[in-house]
Amino acid sequence: MTKKLYISTYGCQMNVYDSARMADIMAPLGYSLTEKPEGADMAILNTCHIREKASEKTFSELGRLRNMRSKKLDRDDGDMVIAVAGCVAQAEGAEIMKRAPYVNMVFGPQSYHLLPQMVAQASRGAGHILETDFPVDAKFDHLPSEAIDTNLSAFLTVQEGCDKFCAFCVVPYTRGAEFSRPVAHIVAEAKRMIAGGTQEITLLGQNVNAYHGTLESGASATLAELIYRLAELDGLKRLRYTTSHPLEMSEDLLRAHRDVDVLMPYLHLPVQAGSDRILDAMNRRHTAQEYRAIIDKLRDYRPDLALSGDFIVGFPGESDKDFEDTLQLVRDVDYAQAYSFKYSPRPGTPAAGLDGQMIPEDVKSERLAELQRLLNAQQLAYNQSFVGREIKVLLEREGKRDGQLVGRSPYMQSVFVPSPSHRIGRIATVIVQEGNANSLRGELKPGNVADAA
Repeated sequence: MTKKLYISTYGCQMNVYDSARMADIMAPLGYSLTEKPEGADMAILNTCHIREKASEKTFSELGRLRNMRSKKLDRDDGDMVIAVAGCVAQAEGAEIMKRAPYVNMVFGPQSYHLLPQMVAQASRGAGHILETDFPVDAKFDHLPSEAIDTNLSAFLTVQEGCDKFCAFCVVPYTRGAEFSRPVAHIVAEAKRMIAGGTQEITLLGQNVNAYHGTLESGASATLAELIYRLAELDGLKRLRYTTSHPLEMSEDLLRAHRDVDVLMPYLHLPVQAGSDRILDAMNRRHTAQEYRAIIDKLRDYRPDLALSGDFIVGFPGESDKDFEDTLQLVRDVDYAQAYSFKYSPRPGTPAAGLDGQMIPEDVKSERLAELQRLLNAQQLAYNQSFVGREIKVLLEREGKRDGQLVGRSPYMQSVFVPSPSHRIGRIATVIVQEGNANSLRGELKPGNVADAA
């Protein structure tokens, strides 16, 4: 009998990839995914520790699952195994067990390959299971040879962990040290994805451009070398990577944006701040001018490159001048997309101990609003610049309106077009008619629905 598996995924794209792999691992045990937690035989919260109040949100969701489990038992409909995975599990596993003793298992992001054993233990009533070691290599060694995920656009983790230790970031403590998968393993997984129908692959890593996986010869490969290998695969139409660190933007990777046709003209390159003083306090180990120089060289190699970034406002000690430096960097770079947040301390990080320099909440809110006004204006202007142009769009799914499809441009914009559903999976030429804050709208170019980017 098929069992229902519910996975709720929070946070980064790597968690999305991890959740898909959990589903792959559980499939041979008779579990199939369900979109709703009600009536599920197993529920997994795949958590993220980056956002504010992450642990509180986890406990709130656990309370909801506890109530659903009680109703399931009252109906004599079997039990619900409740599990917490991901970075909150890694950082606060013991606290979760203490505050939510009804949780069957808690495991970190490097331990999901142990799910079959943990489920077996839970079914035998072997007590609560806590697994938060860092066997990152073992996790990938246990992936099934046939993946279930056959989305047109899919994630592929190539690197995990981070050795940068930015003062605000919990990743080194929840994901561990940098680890890169061997090139052959990545190529094999990419081939399986493509065979299943995937046309666009996004390479994932907490610090993806620090990739240094081994080649068959035993030598170490850069991310650029991996990109060149993957670009040779038949059936792969589009390739992306995220998230990158400015320190690892090597010359060969810059040139890949010029030379590799399937590498899309979009790059997410976080900078966090435009003030050298704040960048130093954040332990970013680069200056604002060094970041600008990278952008200039990238645009020399690929003039149409769309750039995205991350920004933190209100970092401890940030002055009005520091914030103005950030605004100026944004003006200089001119982003197509960006993500911005107010600083909030994460337990265990160096910045969390800087209480004496904390910025008042109202000041942080005012600065964030001003920054977002600038970023939103840039994004709207960028999208409106496409009106009247032709772009290639990978049509991925049906839209909310009848007769509408949604796809992605090479520059990561969502594009809405009227089209019958049989064109899903095609790369179509679209004439853009409208540029909005978060998307484009257009019409298919008559007689020119292409099958290649």
